Amino acid sequence: MTIWKKSVTINDLNNLCNNTLAETLGIRFTAINERSLQATMPVTATVHQPYGLLHGGASAALAETIASVASWMCIEENQWCVGMEINCNHVKGKRNGLVTAHAEPIHLGATTHVWDIRIMDESAKLICISRLTVAIIKSKSEAH
Repeated sequence: MTIWKKSVTINDLNNLCNNTLAETLGIRFTAINERSLQATMPVTATVHQPYGLLHGGASAALAETIASVASWMCIEENQWCVGMEINCNHVKGKRNGLVTAHAEPIHLGATTHVWDIRIMDESAKLICISRLTVAIIKSKSEAH
């Protein structure tokens, strides 16, 4: 059974990224499953730290992007979702190629969501494991 409350396509999700950090980093959504969302990010010099490796902040941005969008897909139209806390463990370096993030819910409550995000390389080796906690709030138009 699906967890999604919004009916969207991969194209819709990628269009959400227009003129955002996600677009700048080359993040592209690639799959929607019943309980998970997937996106990729190219590893090039634009996301490197000074040693020529994937910057941890770029991995964190990928993790927060995919899980925040997943939370948005799980909420009502009169709600917003905003990141509260992110944790990332960078377990393997990556110099080039493509990483794939996979987000699955740990908790989908009325006021918070918690997501498990795993970022893997092309060989399915773990690059980063992350957890994002998202607050679910009434939209501004509903709050006043």
